[in-house]
Amino acid sequence: MKINETNRVGAINSYQRNVEAGRTEEKKSRRKDEVSISSEALEMLQRSSDPERAQKIQALKQQVASGNYQVDAGKLADKLLPFFKS
Repeated sequence: MKINETNRVGAINSYQRNVEAGRTEEKKSRRKDEVSISSEALEMLQRSSDPERAQKIQALKQQVASGNYQVDAGKLADKLLPFFKS
């Protein structure tokens, strides 16, 4: 009965080499995170700093909080209709 087969030792060593190779590839593949802002997002950011728009939003928030905000179902349907047609 053979206890130490030479084939098994080689298999363990090749497994160890694969693990070590994976670690070095992992270190190489790490990149720094980058953020890019599209022109559309920059445009939206500029619109949000408009004082008239901020005032309108504040008035809508107050109406919703007090329960006085009424939704015009006709306008809502007109805006949603193109999405359902396509």
